[in-house]
Amino acid sequence: MADPDISQSRLYEWLTGDEDSRMCDDIPDGACSDQPANFMRHLWAALGNKLADELSSARLVLPWLLGVIGAPVWMVGLLVPIREAGALLPQLFIAGFIRLQPQRKWVWVAGGAFQAVSALGLAGLALAGQGSPGGALVLAALVALSLARGLSSIATKDVMGKTIAKKRRGTLMGYSGSVAGGVTLAAGGVLMLFDDRPGELALAVLLGVAALGWALNALCAARIVEQPGAVDGGENAWDSLKLGLSLLREDRTFLHFNLSRTLLLSSALALPYIALLGQQQSGAELGGLGLLVVISGVAGMIASPVWGKRADASSRKVMCTAALGTLICCLLGAGLVRLPGDWSTQALPYALVYGLLVIVHHGVRIGRKTYVVDMAGQDRRALYVALSNTLTGGLMLLFGSILGALAQWLGSAALLAALAAAALAAFFSARALPEVE
Repeated sequence: MADPDISQSRLYEWLTGDEDSRMCDDIPDGACSDQPANFMRHLWAALGNKLADELSSARLVLPWLLGVIGAPVWMVGLLVPIREAGALLPQLFIAGFIRLQPQRKWVWVAGGAFQAVSALGLAGLALAGQGSPGGALVLAALVALSLARGLSSIATKDVMGKTIAKKRRGTLMGYSGSVAGGVTLAAGGVLMLFDDRPGELALAVLLGVAALGWALNALCAARIVEQPGAVDGGENAWDSLKLGLSLLREDRTFLHFNLSRTLLLSSALALPYIALLGQQQSGAELGGLGLLVVISGVAGMIASPVWGKRADASSRKVMCTAALGTLICCLLGAGLVRLPGDWSTQALPYALVYGLLVIVHHGVRIGRKTYVVDMAGQDRRALYVALSNTLTGGLMLLFGSILGALAQWLGSAALLAALAAAALAAFFSARALPEVE
């Protein structure tokens, strides 16, 4: 019978191109021999996480859930801000606690378990929730899920920094993104089989599978072999905030990176407006939405491994390329309404531009994640990631609210043109960053 450790090493070597499995830059010496097995555990954990994320999407599944239980329409507008900012804003205050743990994987495990419990709560609400009280409970469960997601997010990056070497982290995130694309493709195919509003049982099943995905994520995280790390320097929330603000003053590269990351939010903020523009112009209902999801899945499967390999060579160049791609996609999206004939009222052109922007957005995510992990080093990686995410969460709430008001006033096409200008500024900002690989 084949030795499973040998099989995992061979698969790791095939995925990474590392013929001797011994590229161990920037991780403890004791973690080197465990890297092939840990790489596969990270990958399986990402599968569970990505599956759960897609099946509990605040852009797709949860709006339908609120509709099924008869919640007020205004609650739908809170889903995405809660989902994103709830995961990012508290991270600075969590970083000090994580720093006190010699093995940070257990924080990751706790985050995965709490997300699984929250998803089970949402599944129960799909069967039993009604009206405004049910909608309020959905939002409360989403808050809990988002906070747990933030807990997992920072711990995941810290554990990855301790167990996966430089020149391998972007590759890992690239394959993880490819898995996410496959899951998105499958979810889109299922959505196209539903009517305009899936039944309560169908939603409960989707959210139940999401809970299983997070349970898989927690299980794989628990099996990662993590060397105990330093615990000195752990701060309470106030100390973490003061230290984080001092880092922004003292570390000009970190400050510059966060400026670039803020401008690169244009890719994330443009996606729903391209989808909305397509819906406004074509009048497509679930069939058009399913098409968007399927194209998004295909785009993710193709793009992420390529971006991951490039990020290991230069995450700065990946951010620059993705910024230019965002610029082009925003301008294309804004120009679609001027297509001749019936083309401007068909769902397909909008879906194709949406798919291109999904490819670009994967580059933004992989580039900036790889950059901050490689820039920070071992001692302050958790704090750098947490501070950057907290800033981004606050700015996402602010800019998302402003853009929502502008979209109501200017329209989606004009807003996409404004986001194109932000993407151009992101290119020049990212190009001025130093290399960190």
